[in-house]
Amino acid sequence: MTAALFAMALAGSAHAADLASAKSPEADASKPSCFDSFETYLKSTIRDCPLSYGPLTLYGTLDGGYGYEQWGTAMGVNADKPNYAIQRNSTRPMWLWSPNGLSTSTIGVRLAQKIFGDWELVGAAEAGFNPYTFRLVNGPQSLADNNFYRTAYQRTAFDSARAGQWDNGQGFVGISNPTYGTLTFGRTTLLSQSALGAYDPVASVAFSQIGFTALYATFGASPTSRINTAITYRLTYESFRIAFQAQVGGYEQGNAATAQYQGQVGFDYGKFTFDAIGGWAQNALTFASYGGATMPAGYDPNSIVRATVSNTGGLELLARYQWEKFRFFAGYIWSNTTNPTDTSYPGGLPTIASGIVVPPGSVTVNNFTVPRVLNTVWTGFRYAIQNNLDFSTGIYWETQNNFQPSTAAACTGSGTSTSATRCTGGRWSYSLLLNYRPVPRIDVYGGVLFSNIYGGVASGASHAENIAPTVGVRFRF
Repeated sequence: MTAALFAMALAGSAHAADLASAKSPEADASKPSCFDSFETYLKSTIRDCPLSYGPLTLYGTLDGGYGYEQWGTAMGVNADKPNYAIQRNSTRPMWLWSPNGLSTSTIGVRLAQKIFGDWELVGAAEAGFNPYTFRLVNGPQSLADNNFYRTAYQRTAFDSARAGQWDNGQGFVGISNPTYGTLTFGRTTLLSQSALGAYDPVASVAFSQIGFTALYATFGASPTSRINTAITYRLTYESFRIAFQAQVGGYEQGNAATAQYQGQVGFDYGKFTFDAIGGWAQNALTFASYGGATMPAGYDPNSIVRATVSNTGGLELLARYQWEKFRFFAGYIWSNTTNPTDTSYPGGLPTIASGIVVPPGSVTVNNFTVPRVLNTVWTGFRYAIQNNLDFSTGIYWETQNNFQPSTAAACTGSGTSTSATRCTGGRWSYSLLLNYRPVPRIDVYGGVLFSNIYGGVASGASHAENIAPTVGVRFRF
């Protein structure tokens, strides 16, 4: 459906493009072009010099870097990043190529076609990829790649909503009006996920705990960060804004939950900005590797993963204030995870990745008999040293309750020796980032993320801390 509407808009734009070029060829010829040279192109902004044909605009990001990890592991071929933050399979110090430090590398097409009056047909199709391998990011496949390997021998792998699709980032169409708002349908980023970057002091992948993982913004189930069949409505009136999002269909439509709903309200008051977002997901899926454990017979080991099913819900509160050259940020996310509504999956489950399934007997439905409650807070600031040079710093803290069932043994030990992952624990980190923009389309950056885990979150990990300095370059078009 998305591809068909894009094609219709492209075909219908030819006449409009001809009219535009016929109006004043002399004026067009006399205007300096940002494509006169590569230098003038780099000095132009994305808005002033888009790669457009009619209503379609090609856009993208390439982000590559190099870094060191106090405790890391080699990158998985289907993963989008190294272990910038400490993970269970972070086992050895290493220098490594480090892609997607500021943001995920993407390639996409954006649609904006006038229909009548102030009404416009809008849309986007976007894919995220690893700029070193040019593979589309595929979280479930990265987990399956580790099925044969125990923790100490694994490569990076992430439980992600990006699952190798051509539109693993987004793929939607809709209509928009400045008075009546924007209504879209298709693969869309969760409201709580899309809002987060504007309220993150060190908004990035490599230098932010809440940017490194979608666990927090999804209220506990990272694969739900993108809804494949979402109806999304957004409206801004003067300084107020509202939004609503609802999922249509379930697993069969490529979603990681059987139902999902979110709502958002926000406002601007002078230089103060605030947003509140609440959400709930039914039978949300998270995926995991077998990690060297015995796998079921009769299945391709490279095409299966394990799954945990749960109901998730939460609240996200976000604030930002600008004072002269400073921007101050603060946020809080409360999430609650319980056992799922549906508890019987005798035939296993599909995943969000084509060709990868969850076999019978590999579905966990009772992990949250005692609900897991995550409380995540952060704060920090960004300072504009110059118009093209920013310094950012932030501190992030996550805590989880003890959600061991009453029949389980009492929690013992500490750090990586904590007796169970469901014991009280958490993660905290702080980071520094310097971002220089020599020209509008290029970011040259360097920074460091210090991350630590403790209690149940650290249980079974090889190490409890990581220091990850990274430098890189990002190019946008």
